[in-house]
Amino acid sequence: MSTVTRASLDQRLAMAKRCSREATLAGAKAAAVATVASAVPTLASVRMLPWAKANLNPTGQALIICTAAGMAYFVAADKKILSLARRHSFERAPEHLRNTSYQGAARPHPAFFRP
Repeated sequence: MSTVTRASLDQRLAMAKRCSREATLAGAKAAAVATVASAVPTLASVRMLPWAKANLNPTGQALIICTAAGMAYFVAADKKILSLARRHSFERAPEHLRNTSYQGAARPHPAFFRP
């Protein structure tokens, strides 16, 4: 059994805060791109297509744009959190578990098994 010290808990908390900040920034960047990428065709189609002009009121347009931005935010943030968790768990793993290649075969494992 290992004891948990205050310093190690503070270090883990600082790492968690840093990771959540990185994920938030990645999600915000993705949401900004998705907002522009969905707003341009939505607003253009409302001006040019008769069906869209008749059926998409401003609330519907905002819903389309915000849905795309929200999905992009959560997908990008989740991907960033998972990649950081994978990297940090690999860094903290014992040395004998870090080697993910199988030495008995002629080919090592594909690159997607390693972080």
